[in-house]
Amino acid sequence: MEPVKIIPCLDMKDGRVVKGVHFVDLRDAGDPVENARYYRESGADELAMLDIAATVEGRKTRIAWARQVADALEGLPLTVGGGIREPADMEDLFDVGVSKVSVNSAAVARPELVAEAARQFGGKRIVVAIDGRRNDELSSGFEVMVSGGQKATGIDCVEWAKRCESLGAGTLLPTSMDGDGTQDGYDLPFTRAIADAVDVPVIASGGAGTLEHFYEGVAEGHASALLAASVFHFRTFTIGQVKEYLAERGIPVLH
Repeated sequence: MEPVKIIPCLDMKDGRVVKGVHFVDLRDAGDPVENARYYRESGADELAMLDIAATVEGRKTRIAWARQVADALEGLPLTVGGGIREPADMEDLFDVGVSKVSVNSAAVARPELVAEAARQFGGKRIVVAIDGRRNDELSSGFEVMVSGGQKATGIDCVEWAKRCESLGAGTLLPTSMDGDGTQDGYDLPFTRAIADAVDVPVIASGGAGTLEHFYEGVAEGHASALLAASVFHFRTFTIGQVKEYLAERGIPVLH
């Protein structure tokens, strides 16, 4: 088993890190550069930064935010998402030190974007984020949501995950809207349904609140990386505590 990566996530709005519940009721969680520096020093394996308002506001990701955070990370891998619509947007981010880009709404609108990006930059640099919520009318029971979780698509999450893999995506980032920010635990059936359907790495996201939740994300959710925000931003746990707990439970981690 490959070591499981721990990835703090900076949700960005108006130049600040924020954190909500079910994608709404946002709270301030500090300065992005200070957070990035703290996580680098705390042992994060990677960092994610999602410009959560970009798509809704009809604009591109703020390049300046990405540059500042990438500089603060001093080489630690950074994934950036939000408002990325074409390969040129990705190139702008790669040029300022971003390691990977994450697409969601734009990929749903035009799936060929994933294939174009994978051909141009390599699949390992392309992450497809899948925001899902429960919908029993779909075969997997989960529906793809776009525009920051505001619009339903009628697309089955598992079928979409398989298609993204076939288009060349190197990583999938499924986030359960039902679990987001609740700290009630990752949505294990949702994460597992996607992880079991594809061969690329799947990052569990949305709902981590206890050390046990991180363990469950791997043992029951079959994720190969664990993303969290609230528990790290508000210092419920350090990354070191999460890694120590996982190691004690037999999950390999990077030290």
